Order: sequence, then C-alpha cells, then structure tokens
Amino acid sequence: MAILRRGQGQAAGAPPSPQATTRTPTTRRGRGEGRSRWALLAATLTLPCCVRSFALTPHVDVRTATAAGGGGGGGWVSSCCGGRHLNGAGAALRVAGVDANVGARPVRSRSSRAGGRGWTFSMSAASTGTAANDINRAVDNAKRLTEGDLENLELARGPAEANRRRTVLNQAYQECERITGIFAKTFYLGTKFMSPVARKAVWAIYVWCRRTDDIVDGPRAMVRGKKSMQRDLTDWAVRLDDVWRGKPRDSLDLALVDVRENYPTLPIAPFKDMIDGMIMDVPGIGKNRYQTFEELELYCYRVAGTVGLMVLPILGTAEGVSEEDAKFPALSLGIALQLTNILRDVGEDAVRGRIYLPLEDLEKFGVDPENIMNGILDSNYKELMKYQIARARFYYKQAARGIPMLSPEGRLPVQASLDMYGKILTAIEANGYDNFRKRAYISKTEKLLTLPFSYAKSLNPGQVNTNIDDSEFKLTRFDKLDMEREAFPSGKDDDDF
Repeated sequence: MAILRRGQGQAAGAPPSPQATTRTPTTRRGRGEGRSRWALLAATLTLPCCVRSFALTPHVDVRTATAAGGGGGGGWVSSCCGGRHLNGAGAALRVAGVDANVGARPVRSRSSRAGGRGWTFSMSAASTGTAANDINRAVDNAKRLTEGDLENLELARGPAEANRRRTVLNQAYQECERITGIFAKTFYLGTKFMSPVARKAVWAIYVWCRRTDDIVDGPRAMVRGKKSMQRDLTDWAVRLDDVWRGKPRDSLDLALVDVRENYPTLPIAPFKDMIDGMIMDVPGIGKNRYQTFEELELYCYRVAGTVGLMVLPILGTAEGVSEEDAKFPALSLGIALQLTNILRDVGEDAVRGRIYLPLEDLEKFGVDPENIMNGILDSNYKELMKYQIARARFYYKQAARGIPMLSPEGRLPVQASLDMYGKILTAIEANGYDNFRKRAYISKTEKLLTLPFSYAKSLNPGQVNTNIDDSEFKLTRFDKLDMEREAFPSGKDDDDF
C-alpha cells in the first residue's frame, strides 16, 4: 500500500518486538554533527509554533490525560507507541475498566463534577421505558462489551452507555495512532499537522487499510489456503458494509463507524476497491508479474490511490472547489506514493518472487526479469530506473496540482507527505539506482528540515487548475470509472498456495 509496507511480518495491532540497541561511546561530538544540529535548530525555529512543538517537545503518553469525553489525538504532541495493547473489543474494554461481572446492580461511573472524584450512580430511567428495563438493557450491553460483542449494541442509550462508548472510542483512537506510528512513520508525521478530529479520522482509516493488507500479507496469510483466504476477504467486505450500517464488530471498527458519522460524504467505493487490490496481491493466485503499466496502475490505484479518495472528505476542499474536482489529484498522490514504494523495494520484492515493474518496460530497456531476481545492477537497469522515477515524479506533479484545491488547514500535511516521500526517489538516485542492496530512506533530520519548505509552499499553493496534462505519460481517470469488482480465483480445496 502507499502508506503500507508490503510483507510486514507482524499483524496490525501486535506490539513490536523489542529491539536491542547499542550505543558507541564518544568523547567529542564531530564538527559535522554539530553543524547538522545547529541547522536542525535553525530550521525548526522557522516553523509555525504548532510545528515547533511537535519537532522539539518530547512525545508523551496521552492515555493518562484523556478523560471520557477527550480525543485520542491530544494536541500537537502525543504518543504513537506508548500504553497497553488492544486486541479486539474485549481487551479494549478491559483496558477501559469495564466490569466483566456487572450483574444486576446499578452501573457506576466517575463523577465529572468540579471538586469531586467520588462515585455516583449514573443509571436513570429513560423516557422510553421503566427504570428496571433500562438497567437490564445496560447490564446486557455491559456484558456484550466485556465479551467483545459490539453487534446490536445500544451505545447511545443512557448516560452510562454514552460514557462507556466514549471510553472505548478513545482507547480505539489511541490504538489507531499507535499502529499508524509504528507502521507508517512518514505518513504519521504528516498527520500531526491536521486538526485533532481530522488526524484521528485519518488514523482510523489507515488502520482499516493496514488490517485489510494483513489479510493477504500478514503472518497468517502464509499458512492459509485458497478457501480460507477467500472466506476472510469475503467476510471483510461484509464487515465493511456492517461498518457503514453502524454495526462495528470490534473497537477498531467502532473508530471507523465514528469517522463515518463525522464525515457523511465519506464514500464506501474506494474501501471496496482496496479490497479488490488485496485480491490482486494474494500469494500464489494473485499477480506477481505485470505485463503493462496499465495493469500496474490499476493495482496502484486500488491499494493506494484509494487512500487519497478516503482521506479527501476529512481534509476538505477550498472555497469554490468540489470534492469531484479534487479527486484526481488525491488519487494521483496515492499512486505516486505506491510507485515510490515499488521502486524502493525492488530487491525485497524479488526475494519474495515478485516483480512489480511492468514487463513491457523491462523489455523496452533490455532488462531480463531474471536479472532482477538475481539483483544484477547494470547500465540497462539504471536507465529503466530513471524512466520509472520520471513516471513517479509525473504523478507527484499531478498530485501537487491538488494542493490549492484543499482547504487551507488540509494543505500542509499533504504537501509535507508529498515532499518527504518524493525525497525517497532522490535517495534511490543517490544510491546509484541500487535498490537491491541499499535501502533508500529519509532520516528524521531530513524530514524535519523539509518542513519549513513544505509549510511555505502550503501558504502559497498557487491557483486552482483543473486541467490535466497527460502528454508525457498516459493517465487513467479512475475517479471517473465505474469499477468492476475483482473476482476471487476459485479453488477446489484449501490446499496451500
């Protein structure tokens, strides 16, 4: 995925394995290091105050600071990895403190009155029924919550349920932030420049994408057969429909339900298109070779361009610009990011038996597919890389045309993501186009140094221009197409792939 790294050996939501780190003692800081630190300080001081606070202030854990009605984002400085891990709704509620043995007694919640931290009864008779019925309903809801059953849950019935919903929702958003911070560091950095409500929505969308990707690329995917994979993807599509009907199955689904309620124009189509993209990536029965760029472009749209369409309603558009006008630049950014991922990970994909570069382009530049599988870096391959990088930058150019189409508060995070990710292409060039043995990446210092320039460009994005110039590379208007659903390849049994 554009914001996902293919082949992660860890499912979303799983805590990262601790990494042993060593530090080499030094007696004196080098002259070059001192200059880089002064440059970093000078650069960050040019940022707006909200950006400086993120760049210079240590991250803190917001779990202890969020009240029942607070948000998971918590301002410009918040935690991406701290706190307890959620594993489905049951664990989320244990973290939130829901009593598993609530029984038939009144449910109690902490009072929010000024000057008091005592316990008060929060269950009362609702206007729609008797007190006994309301208490029984609350007890049933509490049991469902504790067991991780969010289906048919009446979360908005009475003050206790409302408080409990907010508590679970806050924990869910914090977990969404944690997962995003672990698996998509550059993307996560970009979200820090959004409003608290918007960034939480984007985290929830990212986690849904991450979980979708894990169905075909996570650890469990390696040990399942065709029928099992098909059942999982089919059920995931049904689960998406349930989310759109307001019926979450776990706490992370609940976060997306909340996003859907906060942003009514959020379309379901790109979510379904992404599931179709996952089918294209199913090991053994999906595609591990792409004959033409048109085939690869469709894949890039489904697994990454769709993200731009998902996030567009959250970012909002400028005055006088409709979402329809801004859709093509939004999906172009997703495709640009995915092409960047593909160019960065050629060597890693080859180890897994995959070549995402179009075979027609390999033939055009005289590159044998076996050379890629064997990591052979020659002049023909370098020319191929130059061509692919030019194509990726062309999509970045189309994406940049959408910056003035966004609302003023939505421009900086997109501009920053565009600028930072685009530097990966420069890093590939700096590595002599060797993406077999060298990984192109951008250091945190480089990312921070990029921010002042991204900020300046976001303040002066230029004029809105809806014309599209595809004279250099052919572009597909996926935002204008009525996409057909991808059929899962049929299998007779559940044999391994």
